Amino acid sequence: MIDLIIKTLLAYLIGTVMGGRIVGLLRGGVDLRAQGSGNIGATNALRTQGVSFALGVLAIDVLKGVIAAALVPKLPGIDAAVIESDEQAYLCGVAVALGHCYPVFAGFRGGKGVATLAGVFGALLTASLPWLLASFVVLVMLTGYVSLATISAALVALLFVTCFSPVGVFSPLGAFTVAMVALVCWTHRDNLRRLLGGTENRFEKAMVLRKWHRP
Repeated sequence: MIDLIIKTLLAYLIGTVMGGRIVGLLRGGVDLRAQGSGNIGATNALRTQGVSFALGVLAIDVLKGVIAAALVPKLPGIDAAVIESDEQAYLCGVAVALGHCYPVFAGFRGGKGVATLAGVFGALLTASLPWLLASFVVLVMLTGYVSLATISAALVALLFVTCFSPVGVFSPLGAFTVAMVALVCWTHRDNLRRLLGGTENRFEKAMVLRKWHRP
């Protein structure tokens, strides 16, 4: 049990390492929280600071999801395992996502968890990753709504587990996926309200497919 607690806590702490904060410091003290939407993630970084800045943020946030889900559970333990290694990986995946969204060292004001969860799903549900990326990219290119594409990609992950995973949705993997879909919806609740109200910001430059189909 001690081993499980330590690894879960370590995964959470890894989640609190914010890519936006690190890249901002390397770029002369840029504070994404004072720019654009105020979010510290890659989308706000792209809109306010450009591609190279956003890619740096994205790389760090994705990498910490991979590390927490794939490597932390495999660290040597100090006591007998109380749960299966896969289930421990799911707990670490939840912990790193919560660390990103609610970092204790930043007043529990973090990002929306998208890039970090992409890293987690890439590590734990690798076969679904092409489908998640495809759904995200196509929707962004069609609508310009990054939030809508993000929520849709999360739902695609749940659909993949339900329809194509050997264990199905009624399993630890299914419970993990449902929890992460709920987290994505929760962190995007303001975006959902704006989408329903028709006031959500579009990423106009990304709407390539829609432009191609204009008369």
